[in-house]
Amino acid sequence: QVRVVESGGDLVQAGGSLRLSCATSGSIVSINRMAWYRQAPGKQRELVAVISNGGSTNYADAVKGRFTISRDNAKNTVYLQMNSLKPEDTAMYYCHAWAVGWGASGYWGQGTQVTVSS
Repeated sequence: QVRVVESGGDLVQAGGSLRLSCATSGSIVSINRMAWYRQAPGKQRELVAVISNGGSTNYADAVKGRFTISRDNAKNTVYLQMNSLKPEDTAMYYCHAWAVGWGASGYWGQGTQVTVSS
């Protein structure tokens, strides 16, 4: 069993910045893929950013140039730096971890709320 715990969500004004953290209970070196998703009220959960254990990244078009995903293997933590926040970024943000051999579902955190006021 792998625990995934997000933190860093807050209420911020449009144009502001936040950094979300995702800590795992074990080493992330062997985790093939870690990703941030978000879900706004009444909408489906969507992929925001993903990082592989090799360091390659990918972003949703809506956040390219504003958000940066990174990982600190020594701290078993993945971060999501969010700049130039917009009201439409308001959502619950979830971290997801997946490794070969874990099955298709991987592990989810409980989420952290980001609210951007206009």
